[in-house]
Order: sequence, then structure tokens, then C-alpha cells
Amino acid sequence: MKERNIIGALALAGFLLSGCTKTAGGIDPETAARAVDRWQIEELMWRYARTLDTADADGYAAVYTEDGVFDAGNMRMEGREALHKFVADMRKSREERAAKGENPGGTLHMIANHRIEFTGPDSALVHAYWLTAFPGNPPRVGAVGVSRDEVVRVDGQWLYKVRNVAPQE
Repeated sequence: MKERNIIGALALAGFLLSGCTKTAGGIDPETAARAVDRWQIEELMWRYARTLDTADADGYAAVYTEDGVFDAGNMRMEGREALHKFVADMRKSREERAAKGENPGGTLHMIANHRIEFTGPDSALVHAYWLTAFPGNPPRVGAVGVSRDEVVRVDGQWLYKVRNVAPQE
């Protein structure tokens, strides 16, 4: 994944440095750059869901800024340390259930119908619908909702500043 980001960034940089004002398809460099930003934000959304579902605490904490926030209305976690602990505890609980021969559980998180609204060169709001399902036979829907997330670019990487899955809209 990192290799794809590097290749895409190098291709875009080469294009921008060439002095072209439009792409072959007639798209200006700013629009092309925003398309790359959108793609990178979509990759962030996928990494968020995947690291949560696989209980990858390091990966989950890494999709947030140092002071990142997860807000579910009745539950709020602030900072990478708290975010890491949340997923590490979830993993530990799954492992303990599995050791007892119980169903360890698991989740499938989906983020869909997203709209990315850029608020600055390095910031955006992401409006989306989300769904949490529990795999099984049959699978069960655990929760659904809307989200309003703040993402920012830090050192060239898009990260969640606030992941709000219970906005007061």
C-alpha cells in the first residue's frame, strides 16, 4: 500500500513539476491533487475499519493524530494512548474467550456513501454512513449510523483528528 502511495505521489509530482497547466484529459493540477487527496482519505477510512476489525491496536492508533478523538456520544476516547488501549483490550478479551473455547467474537465495520468536503489545503470533513456487523450464520447487524469526521494531513499523511460516529446533526 505504501508503495502505491509513493508511486502515485511521484507521478503527480512529476506532472506538477513539468509545468503543465492541464492534464491530457483537461484536468488542472489542483483538481488532480484533490483526487489524490480523496483517494488517500478513502485509504485511511479502509485502514480504520480493517485495523479495528482485526484488533490491530498499533495500526488503529496510527490512523489518528497524536491528540485524535473517537466520539461515540456515550463513549469518548482522546489521544493515541487511549485509542491503542481500547483496541488492545478488545483483542485481549477476544483471546481470553477463545482460550475458554468460547466464540471470540469479531466485527465487520463498513463506511459508505461518504462525502469528502475539503475545508483547507490540509483538512477535510468526511460525512458518511456506517454499519457494524457481527459475522456468523446468519450475520447480525450490530449498529448503524452517520458519521462526521475531521481529517487532517500531518507530514504528508491523512489522519483522523476526530472520528465522530454520533454527531448532533
